[in-house]
Amino acid sequence: MKIIRVKDYNEMSKTTAKLFFDKIKERPSIHLGLATGGTPVGMYEKLTEMLRSSTVSTGSLKVFNLDEYADLPQNDSNSYYSFMKKHVYNPWGLKEDQCFIPDGTAENLQEECRRYEALLDENGVDIQLLGAGANGHIGFNEPGTPFDSETHVEKLKSTTREANARFFPSLEEVPTHAVTMGISSILKAKEIVLIASGEAKAEAINSLVNSSMTEEWPITALQQHPDVTVIVDETAAASI
Repeated sequence: MKIIRVKDYNEMSKTTAKLFFDKIKERPSIHLGLATGGTPVGMYEKLTEMLRSSTVSTGSLKVFNLDEYADLPQNDSNSYYSFMKKHVYNPWGLKEDQCFIPDGTAENLQEECRRYEALLDENGVDIQLLGAGANGHIGFNEPGTPFDSETHVEKLKSTTREANARFFPSLEEVPTHAVTMGISSILKAKEIVLIASGEAKAEAINSLVNSSMTEEWPITALQQHPDVTVIVDETAAASI
């Protein structure tokens, strides 16, 4: 595991954007696993700037999303599809056949989970971007999720819903479930980059670096992956 300590959120965003830019430049047909939430927003903004000011083409890459809320229409402003459309799909000029995300409104969610897992197995992810939940979740894999889990429907912890409530009009409107890549799905990626910023993430980062693997801290599953880079700012790295 490689740990890169940076000063603050801005530097974390720039460092991560440069890493992904170099990967896309090196291999334009790369398959990216991407995350949503507040943490990667700055990284996506800076990566978009880098792509627009270069001759690097995004016409043949593919993007696979980590997760999507259940029972939230794609056109809802708080869906992760809408997030990706705003921060990645449209700014990068991606076509529909380059963008893959679970369908949280599928009539049969279990069948949708199997479809998405098969899609991941068929295509493979070259580099997976992850954020870290304050409780150590990766994707929407909450504490207690088995390490051998594949894409599945996850019931969200109250702490996760409260953390995401800032994006919704009220806590009551935050979905209670999500479709997420499982931990084993995530670990299939050839390379993983985890980013974290802020004091709220310090305990999770400490668990990743200093604790033994335990399903109570899903983030610790990354210890078994051969190629993980952790990019953390000073406050998130305070305990390591």
